[in-house]
Amino acid sequence: MSTGVSPVVELVAAGLLVLSGVLVLVSAIGFLRLPDFFLRMHPPALAYTLASWCVAAAAVLYFSALESRMVLRPLLIPVLLAFTVPVTTVLLARATVFRRRKRGAADVPEPLTSASEVAKPEQAER
Repeated sequence: MSTGVSPVVELVAAGLLVLSGVLVLVSAIGFLRLPDFFLRMHPPALAYTLASWCVAAAAVLYFSALESRMVLRPLLIPVLLAFTVPVTTVLLARATVFRRRKRGAADVPEPLTSASEVAKPEQAER
């Protein structure tokens, strides 16, 4: 059964999908090898972002060739991820700092209590 898509387009789309899988695999290995939560946050965020762009590019390429017109809807996924992943990452980091602070961990700085404390590090550098 022929889909009407050029074998070259299928090959490039397949290559992008394989690249996406390799990026996620490397990210998972980095996630498992790193010792700390904050270090573990980086590989998935970076690799999944690039991997999602690879999948979206493959979808745009394949479906544009299939329908003989430009199909850009798959690009919405990485664009939405570009907005939501950093917010989620910050929220996870803040929750972890809060939990460590509540447990009394020594490696967590004390929270700032006033706006004047925010200005103190800058004044110390001068």
